[in-house]
Amino acid sequence: MLRVEFHCHTIASKDSLTHPRELVEACRRKGIDRVVVTDHNTIAGARAAQALDPELVIVGEEIFTTRGEILAAFVTEEIPAGLTPQETIRRLKEQGAFISMSHPFDEFREGAWEEDDLLEILPHVDAIEVYNSRCMYPRFNRAAKRFAEEHNIAGTVGSDAHAAFEVGRSLLRLEQFEGPEGMRKVIRKGIPQVRWSPPWFHLASRYAVLRKRFNRSLDMTFWT
Repeated sequence: MLRVEFHCHTIASKDSLTHPRELVEACRRKGIDRVVVTDHNTIAGARAAQALDPELVIVGEEIFTTRGEILAAFVTEEIPAGLTPQETIRRLKEQGAFISMSHPFDEFREGAWEEDDLLEILPHVDAIEVYNSRCMYPRFNRAAKRFAEEHNIAGTVGSDAHAAFEVGRSLLRLEQFEGPEGMRKVIRKGIPQVRWSPPWFHLASRYAVLRKRFNRSLDMTFWT
């Protein structure tokens, strides 16, 4: 079975300093077989990482919509932030991407979802994130898992890693698959291996934001 990391970031995200090479090396070191690189509203970091290891890296994106954040895998064309969920999903479907939703019930996130909005788009997505290591309170993940079970929707899990040391804290073990359609076929058989990330892990992303604020050239170094 493959050990898959569904949710992580590189320096292409505003709140990460992890270079693509660091991410790839961390995945290799930790025995991760596939990693979906999901930078905020860009696929530049994911493409840079995939160029280093095409078998390991799946290009993804975490997209901020007008209602909440969508987490996509097998993205071929970048989706801009600020579109409606419906338009974002339409554009992802045109690419054949695998579509999930990030930390849907985390009340501390700007990208949290209202349940009515989730229900509206639920027939058009492949999964929701039922465990995110960076959720502060377990009840946020429990609510997501309960929602997935009640509505018979598949679940993904992810570390939401913003630093290399976080990568692989939450993985989904999946049968061998190829491409987004293959992922859809095996996703419901996934076996989660999850670990909570304590609050101090968030200091890595806060530090990244502050450092980039005072050194804007960092935003342009993800390809090195």
